[in-house]
Amino acid sequence: MIEILVADITHLEVDAIVNAANGSLLGGGGVDGAIHRAAGPELLDFCRGLGGCPTGEVRLSPGFDLPASHVLHAVGPIWQGGMAGETAQLRSCYVAAFECALSQACTSIAFPAISTGVYGFPKRPAAETALAVMQQYEEQFARVIACCFIEEDAAIYRDILGR
Repeated sequence: MIEILVADITHLEVDAIVNAANGSLLGGGGVDGAIHRAAGPELLDFCRGLGGCPTGEVRLSPGFDLPASHVLHAVGPIWQGGMAGETAQLRSCYVAAFECALSQACTSIAFPAISTGVYGFPKRPAAETALAVMQQYEEQFARVIACCFIEEDAAIYRDILGR
């Protein structure tokens, strides 16, 4: 079963958290900045060696000072009106994160709402994409968490799952 939480993803005790990263992987605002701050300076040092990440893909790092063992840095698409393949790129982020987590024998994973912050992806279509992929993988994990920053976002997830 997919869990929908309103929480700080950096506090979750799971095998892997997903970071809504930018292509440089060197930190930024929102959840990306929060994860980098909570993980400590070793995360930035590690990410410098990764050489960035293309949109729709994921890169793996240790969790360092986080309760999570792994951080899966997913680079979501910047919303351009929906006609530039954004939905396919977003879906690719979720699939790549699940596949990476499975390759590391993770049994629990938490996702933020990738691309819905400064990247401007509309929240409902982003949640529909996220949940569709989560439902494909949920049986392979003990816990799959949609970690929302605010209750308004969690309500969107719950509404979609309730249909």
